[in-house]
Amino acid sequence: MSLLSDPERRDWLRLARAETVGPVAFRYLIETYGDPARAIGALPRLAERAGRAVPPRVPSPAEAERELQAGAALGARLLCSGESAFPPLLAAIDPPPPVIWALGDPGLLHARAVAVVGARIASAAGQRFARALAQDLGQGGYVVVSGLARGIDAAAHEGAMNTGTVAVLGGGINDVYPPEHGALYRRIIEQGCVVSESPVGHRAQAKDFPRRNRLISGLALGVVVVEAELRSGSLITARLAAEQGREVFAVPGSPLDARAKGTNDLIRQGAALCEGAPDVLRVLDAMRGVSEPAPPAYGGPPAGEPEAALLERVAALLSPTPVSWDELARAAAAPGPQVYAALVELSLVGRAALLPGGMAVSED
Repeated sequence: MSLLSDPERRDWLRLARAETVGPVAFRYLIETYGDPARAIGALPRLAERAGRAVPPRVPSPAEAERELQAGAALGARLLCSGESAFPPLLAAIDPPPPVIWALGDPGLLHARAVAVVGARIASAAGQRFARALAQDLGQGGYVVVSGLARGIDAAAHEGAMNTGTVAVLGGGINDVYPPEHGALYRRIIEQGCVVSESPVGHRAQAKDFPRRNRLISGLALGVVVVEAELRSGSLITARLAAEQGREVFAVPGSPLDARAKGTNDLIRQGAALCEGAPDVLRVLDAMRGVSEPAPPAYGGPPAGEPEAALLERVAALLSPTPVSWDELARAAAAPGPQVYAALVELSLVGRAALLPGGMAVSED
């Protein structure tokens, strides 16, 4: 669709913020019911079928309108996943976020981009490398995406400031974290773009950062990790990039530096070695003219609602170990679309969690 009407946009936001409606369930509901208003109207019945007497809480029209007005007061723009203005690379991830807020120049979200991420407690050499890499990537025609964090992220934003940079936040579009990056945040708004999936005014919490990392990789054709310990958010971003079909690059480092262990391990696992911008540009420039990732196919809406017996059969097959929807369909001896619908209904009542990449776990 090209552009939602104001009532559709408000309802799109309401459904996106509804309790227990994650990106997978959101996409299913839109595909099945055609528009957000009808999907919202179906939630009570779907919840009751799956065993929940009280339906998921949906923000009222007034609540959604207040968020829209708060974003507009900041000068931010709400981009909905069904609109042509939504970033095409982000629309192709599985599943895309239903909505994002953009503050600054949203045109940068349609440009070819590279993400540069790394350690918060970064070495001086690592920060210098990230700054120079981002500058060279910008001069090579790429927007640089990062997460506004201390260390490598900040250096990458600074290096790409004059050519285009995008900062992805864990909190709301007006939640500057860390606080000392207020000046950098304002410069990015003026010269680049700030993006958030969270509600306006939301204060970032630990659980928000993996979701933010998924947007960082989703907005880019490739991710460069400059410094990272073996257990770090940057490695989560690299893993998400690989799952999204994006290129992963890693900067090698000394085996004596813990901040190089994560990047060296990425190279060991098959990430492309990056000693400078030419290593990245050579790979990504070769992809020009090749079709970029397309939105995932979900097989269309089911032929009908799943029977109560199938709901319970699918619920019994779930465990804390992630399992693919296809495997569940085989185990349940049921059509894939019906199992998909059953999983969505179970997720609406907190009996299942739907994970990116077509996986599910039990929440009971």
